[in-house]
Amino acid sequence: MQGGRLDDLLAFVAIARERSFTNAAAKLGVSQSALSYTIRELEARLGVRLLTRTTRSVAPTAAGLRLLTTAGPRLEQIEAELAAIRELRDKPAGTIRITATEYAAEAILLPKLAKLLPAYPDIKVEIVVDYGLTDIVAKGFDAGVRSGEQVEKDMVAVRIAPDMRIAVVGAPSYFKTRPIPKKPQDLIGHNCLTLRLPTHGGLHAWEFEKGGHDLRVRVEGQLTYNATSQIMKAALAGLGLAYVPEGWAQPHIAKGRLKRVLEDWCLPYSGYHLYYPSRRQQSAAFTLLVEALRHRA
Repeated sequence: MQGGRLDDLLAFVAIARERSFTNAAAKLGVSQSALSYTIRELEARLGVRLLTRTTRSVAPTAAGLRLLTTAGPRLEQIEAELAAIRELRDKPAGTIRITATEYAAEAILLPKLAKLLPAYPDIKVEIVVDYGLTDIVAKGFDAGVRSGEQVEKDMVAVRIAPDMRIAVVGAPSYFKTRPIPKKPQDLIGHNCLTLRLPTHGGLHAWEFEKGGHDLRVRVEGQLTYNATSQIMKAALAGLGLAYVPEGWAQPHIAKGRLKRVLEDWCLPYSGYHLYYPSRRQQSAAFTLLVEALRHRA
């Protein structure tokens, strides 16, 4: 229907069902004159009369009855779907997709979601573990979780964790035959457990800072993984040095399973942030999630 509008069809269906311009106008919240004009315009565009009018009654013509039979149920479906979507503004429901690193998913998101989700059964959260700097808009994610330095400036960023540190660790068995590194450059002679980054396929460089000096060391080793949890297991098995979040290594350090080195070169850096493209048109579920994840010192 060239030039047609959904409102015109809704107006026609209301009149045809009510068999009255007066009742239909009251139902739609418009004047009778406006409703009459709408129907005249619709009939003019279609080139066919849809309603037979008398001083006492209104009834659909054969063409009008056909339109009512076919369009009426579809319009009801559209209206019902729009109403359901509008409810999402107020009712915490729907699926939220988040991309995060493995450690962030396990140590930051999981504990907070464990408190939130049982109280809101209509909220679903899909977490995709990814070490790349994913374009969340292009990949269909609602949000991402990365350290503060990795969040693009055009994104809304909400801190969800305190500042963090990296730990370089190895098992006691590893150090039985190898010297303890005193400075980052000493790592060149060590068997380091490396992480393959999906963004460009390269290995993750180990970054250090001390006294205003920043160092990036391209370490090498026999084992390369694409997940930090596997690197942790290899380190515990004595297969090399690992560069992992401090929070992940600390329990093993405390029990003597791992030994920490280069601690004075591993300074705190900005903790994890939840980031997303816009503050506009947030669903009730997403707003609730942001507040549940927000870090409060």
